[in-house]
Amino acid sequence: MVETTTIVMYPAPSIGHIISMVELAKLVIQHKISITILLTTGFLDHPSIDSYINRISTSHPSISFLRFPSVTVTHSNTHSLAATAFQFIKTNAVNVQSLLRQITAKTVINAFIIDLFCTSAMEIASAIGIPVYYFFTSGAAVLSLYSYFPEIHTQTTASFKDMAGVQIHAPGNAALNATLMPDPVLDRGDPAYWEMLYFCEHLSMAKGIVVNTFCELEDVAVKAVEDGACFPDLKRTPPSVYCIGPLIADAQQSDEARHIKDCLSWLDKQPSRSVVFLCFGSRGSFTVTQLKEIAEGLERSEHRFLWVVKRPIQDQLGVKQVHDTTNDFELGSVLPNGFIERTKERGLVVKSWAPQVEVLSHESVGGFVSHCGWNSVLEGVVAGVPMIAWPLYAEQHVNKNVMVEDMKVAVGVEQREGDRFVSGEEVEKRVRELMESERGSEIREKSLKFKDMARDALGEFGSSTKALANLVQTLNGINH
Repeated sequence: MVETTTIVMYPAPSIGHIISMVELAKLVIQHKISITILLTTGFLDHPSIDSYINRISTSHPSISFLRFPSVTVTHSNTHSLAATAFQFIKTNAVNVQSLLRQITAKTVINAFIIDLFCTSAMEIASAIGIPVYYFFTSGAAVLSLYSYFPEIHTQTTASFKDMAGVQIHAPGNAALNATLMPDPVLDRGDPAYWEMLYFCEHLSMAKGIVVNTFCELEDVAVKAVEDGACFPDLKRTPPSVYCIGPLIADAQQSDEARHIKDCLSWLDKQPSRSVVFLCFGSRGSFTVTQLKEIAEGLERSEHRFLWVVKRPIQDQLGVKQVHDTTNDFELGSVLPNGFIERTKERGLVVKSWAPQVEVLSHESVGGFVSHCGWNSVLEGVVAGVPMIAWPLYAEQHVNKNVMVEDMKVAVGVEQREGDRFVSGEEVEKRVRELMESERGSEIREKSLKFKDMARDALGEFGSSTKALANLVQTLNGINH
């Protein structure tokens, strides 16, 4: 009897991480491999996840989903949301073990590909002889920083949030102000810090790391990971690194098909490369005070714009993301009086959502103000659109550094110390710099070069195509 084989994948909860892992699965199944994706239940669940999974199951029968039984965790206000999320994933370890054993009773698992945040599942899989790979959903610079994080941890006993002015140096990265380190590691008093340390210590123990980037985009950071420069005290060969990107996720279906029509038909009427597109990811949001500054900056810049505005957050220090994006709000009430009317000839403001991939690839879009989430960065690169980098949370400040200092595809906004507020004058200045200045022209040229490189990387003989072929060969070769 021929043994059947499968690859099991385990994304972190939340639609963004699930979509990224599914995109990887779609690449792998092209090589006649079946995939089983494990999903948690009970935290960061959203109706959009179920409809998305149904859509994928129908269109890609080689990808099957197994849901864990529901697990309840209580979020404590004394801990970060990340700490609660990590606790929730850890609580699911017993479900991981049970399902892996069920699957191995029927088929051979060639590999277990996990999200960084699902590291608690690594020892379970290793104990039953299943090789573990990471799928790293951010870029190589963040991977290098995280791999080096156990070393940075030993260099201080203070929390990064209290180390204003101190520069963090990691292989493959430009220097980063300590207070701009990724959110979950800012505070040693938060359990998330210690969980992140545990995750990062295990990166070097994986059989391989699959990264959503391409070698030409982050050559210095990729080399730091491949050579093992970012793994402190590594006694063995560093894990194999597979740069298989840019993986651009399918857009989530919006309930508002008219949004797509409105945005694209409005763009059709604008001159080539004249519109600045402002969009801050699925969760990026601002206070009403900040929204009004953005509006004033856009108005004074006199440039055309398409701006996606999410439901505003309360004036709370340091909070830059909204988790409930479903509640409706009135656009007029959160923007300056008469703003929409005064700018209607050259601006369009839409609520909550726009078809980002389609917008970025539209001929009339000439600039992208982004929160520097890695998927958005890649979408900007693939479209060849120069960017204004405005990081909000998570590892986005690291991405901004990469975009501005290394790739040179963006100008960065200056954010006020402490609350990271950005003035209307600053918004106007950066929009004008990107759209009018010589530096803006250089960034535009660089962006177009990377667009070509991204296409080539995914071409028949491209670096990402080769990396994927090597990955599939390794996955197929295991346990045979």
